[in-house]
Amino acid sequence: MLNSLALIILLGLVSAIILEKIKLPNIIGMLIVGIMLGPSMFNMLDESLLSISGDIKEIALIIILLKAGLSLDLTDLKKVGRPAVLLCFLPATFEILGFIIFGPKLLGLTLLESAILGAVMGAVSPAVIVPRMTFLLENGYGKKGLPQMVIAGSSADDVYVIVIFTALLALAKGSKISIMSFLNIPISIILGILMGVLVGFIMVYLFKNYKLRNTYKVIILLSICFLFVSIEKSLEGKLAISGFLAIMAMGVTIFNKYPSLSKIFQVKFSKMWLISEIILFVLVGASVNISYAFKAGLGTIVIIFIALLFRMLGTYLCLLKTKFNNKERLFTCITQIPKATVQAAIGGVPLEMGLLCGNTVLTVAVLSIIITAPLGSILIDKTQYKLLKK
Repeated sequence: MLNSLALIILLGLVSAIILEKIKLPNIIGMLIVGIMLGPSMFNMLDESLLSISGDIKEIALIIILLKAGLSLDLTDLKKVGRPAVLLCFLPATFEILGFIIFGPKLLGLTLLESAILGAVMGAVSPAVIVPRMTFLLENGYGKKGLPQMVIAGSSADDVYVIVIFTALLALAKGSKISIMSFLNIPISIILGILMGVLVGFIMVYLFKNYKLRNTYKVIILLSICFLFVSIEKSLEGKLAISGFLAIMAMGVTIFNKYPSLSKIFQVKFSKMWLISEIILFVLVGASVNISYAFKAGLGTIVIIFIALLFRMLGTYLCLLKTKFNNKERLFTCITQIPKATVQAAIGGVPLEMGLLCGNTVLTVAVLSIIITAPLGSILIDKTQYKLLKK
């Protein structure tokens, strides 16, 4: 495992440096290294590491979500208002609709299978988007709360999509979908935010009244974040609660109630993210099965881009009658392109369950990561200074 970690970190870092030198997003190099080291090519990673790669990727996501929360100004998010809420579910709904309409025609799927595929594909990647939006926040780009809106939307739409996905899988297995399964979406979001805010207030009180080294405070925060995710999993099937939204809500509370400490935390978590980013994206690349990508026909590629157009339409509708100008609306649409984390996590589930559409779903998920994660990263990085004002 240590040998595998050394390969991941060193080769991931070298690839990131090379890609930055040629003015391309470093994520592309990390994904390529992951694909090459992974089982589908040279198979150089230890099985024991791959078996816990899901947990490692989750830790990296926790770090970036907490870092994002610690830089989110609640007053800016309140100013955005309606579009921030709509961005949590409307783009994903439009993308799922795109797969339902074109899935039967282009991939020969049934309507239910197309909906399952849409649910897998309906989430954007917080791991790609959130660091870029946090960079914009830290450097003063994006007026009117645009980065905050995108961060909130990219985190909440994961919850929405996964609940839809779980309900559709139950239907595919012959189980009945209850109204409660859809009520879990707002319940999960509301309870996650409430839990995060409550713990955030407790942390602010403790950190203000008890002297601790800042390093200890960071360790405490990380441990609480792990507990949030653990609570979500332990209550699965009993009570819907989003651990990831709780993490962001706690960070937002600390930022708004104790801004001086929040700035210290931002610096520390930025350093932690440097290594977390490498491990996260190399492992995402390692989870990609190239053989499935090669099996994909033209229809698979076409439907990915059609569904993205549907998603962009949904995103544009979220921004109608707002203070955002056309350039800012276009940039927000571009931020909705990258797929990676959720698709890597749940893309293989239908195949594992023995569903007839399993191979197709996994192939589209794999191909979407290979195409959209680099494409979205490049477009965001290349257009942010042209479309946004400082």
